[in-house]
Amino acid sequence: MLGRKGYNYYEMFKKVAEHACEASQMLQTTIDNYKVEGLSRKITEIHNVEHTADAEKHEMMRHLLKEFLPPIEREDIIRLAEQIDNVVDSIEEILMRLYMYNIKSIRHESFEFVKIISRCTATLKELMHEFPNFRKSTTIHKYIVELNDMEEEGDRLYTAALRRLYVESQDPIEVIAWTQVFECFENCCDVCEDVADIVESIIMKNI
Repeated sequence: MLGRKGYNYYEMFKKVAEHACEASQMLQTTIDNYKVEGLSRKITEIHNVEHTADAEKHEMMRHLLKEFLPPIEREDIIRLAEQIDNVVDSIEEILMRLYMYNIKSIRHESFEFVKIISRCTATLKELMHEFPNFRKSTTIHKYIVELNDMEEEGDRLYTAALRRLYVESQDPIEVIAWTQVFECFENCCDVCEDVADIVESIIMKNI
């Protein structure tokens, strides 16, 4: 998938997926060792990762603007790059919500969500490493299905988490805050699945 001047779009997809893995690892470490006092520092760290991912995407756009004949449709390259970058954004958003709502302690379902998100980003990384071989790959469909399954797992957890929150909590502020946080967790799973859906549509158009 080399461009006319040697730019490798596949490598850009891989790099941004690796940034998503890095961000999810930061998220899991933060949740597993949660301290509200350290959130601002964690947000700065994860924002640096997000900024690097954005820079990779902008570099790709710079090359794509000059590309005479892109290897796949220009819109598909842009759509996939933006959606992988959105994974990093959605992970950062979780920490931002925890910070904005001054969450003092973590609810049980958060630990389960970060496990799902870590698995999603790891599978996403594998998907991007296999993507250059999509015409001959025997495993790429497996990664797409796994991401779809994990998104469904995230949906079930989201429903259970909200049910438990509304049944157990008597504090309206806690209910409002955690509703927003759980929505961010669930959205992150959705965004990962969206990457898989885009890859699947690209494959269907190019085989």
